[in-house]
Amino acid sequence: MHKTGVAIVGLMLLTPLVFLPGIGAGKDLIALFSQYLGLAALIAMALAQVIATRWRGVEPLFGPLDQSYRLHKWLGIGAMVAVLLHDTIDAEMRGLGAETLLTEAAETAGEISLYGLLILVVITVATFIPYHLWKWTHRLIGTFFVLGAFHYLFILKPFANGDALGLYMLAICGVGTLAFVWTAAPRGFRPAKSYVIDRLTPTGQALAVDLVPQQRPLRHRAGQFAFFSFSDAGLPEPHPFTISSAPRDDGALQVTIAPLGDLTTRLSRALAVGQSVRVEGPFGRFGQGAPRPQVWIGAGIGMTPFLALSQALAPKDPPVTLIYCVKQRADAPHLDRLEKIAAAKSNLTLILWESAHNGRLTAAQVAQTVGDTLGQARVSFCGPSQMRRDLGAGLSAYGVSPRDYHYEMFEIRTGIGLRRLAGVLWAAQTKRSAG
Repeated sequence: MHKTGVAIVGLMLLTPLVFLPGIGAGKDLIALFSQYLGLAALIAMALAQVIATRWRGVEPLFGPLDQSYRLHKWLGIGAMVAVLLHDTIDAEMRGLGAETLLTEAAETAGEISLYGLLILVVITVATFIPYHLWKWTHRLIGTFFVLGAFHYLFILKPFANGDALGLYMLAICGVGTLAFVWTAAPRGFRPAKSYVIDRLTPTGQALAVDLVPQQRPLRHRAGQFAFFSFSDAGLPEPHPFTISSAPRDDGALQVTIAPLGDLTTRLSRALAVGQSVRVEGPFGRFGQGAPRPQVWIGAGIGMTPFLALSQALAPKDPPVTLIYCVKQRADAPHLDRLEKIAAAKSNLTLILWESAHNGRLTAAQVAQTVGDTLGQARVSFCGPSQMRRDLGAGLSAYGVSPRDYHYEMFEIRTGIGLRRLAGVLWAAQTKRSAG
């Protein structure tokens, strides 16, 4: 993710510390620390809400959307940890005034927000829950943010809403609430392009979906992705798909769908020619880099961005070695098209790697295939996460630095330590409630 985005997050989280020493003079420092945790949780949730909007400024500030979404995920996790600690550490201070019905309502709102976040994190790490159900519950995070903002505004605290820190937090609450309203609004209010399914073509174990624009088309670069809503197929929830075609003058698009999960399996069965599709985007910067030799590794449906990049490859571009990993040839989507493209372009070398015969591709085999130029090449990967990690770790021994190993990933529901973290936090809260 961009250093600018990390700096913005750090600055916004640390800003309350500029004001709190003066506010907390002579007061309980532990309670003051708890107050800060509550403020930090609100700031993190507001930033997560902003990233979820996919506004145009998100990628320039925080990095390509896959990286921004990882930041979104960890901001949510961090907010949950902070609000749990805030609830566990006594934040009450003496001499702040008497409680009213409004302050009691604010306290209740804070408790609802806490338990709601805990439940949503458990749902997030429970990957057996279907995607569309998880996506629906995930929207409630914005509701819990609004409840948290209400809690902050009306609880007793050592500063007024009109003070400098109060105004700063008021702006945070306002921006976060605006972002929530934007994401919660009906899809028709969000900018999107209208397309119609023109053709459906089975290819390998996938389905190629050709789309033609109804009005102004989407303008994208090869390797980018967009969010597609297939309302006519009964699946209106936007889902990201890589655009597997290079930009065309007529604005037509192609996506390739493999039945890998509950949503994509339903899609592959429900789509039909003539159905309307809403397209939001484009997003991402995959495949873009300095003009130098390239190694592209695509596994299964992960070949889709490389199909578009291969179509867009110009004669003057540096040489590309494209390794296509599949179980067996019959499973490979778009293999015939890639073979024709490689035959027509002298700077594109296509290598089909069949794991059923050759075993799973390793870094040593990549080095043997590419040769001595691997250390000077930029390696791009798209495919299963475990394979990505294994290749990344192995390629470093052949001179490929993490900076030269490029990939995109959307793993909002998974991540290192998430299950363990959710278990620890839930156990801590259960113990506290029992006590």
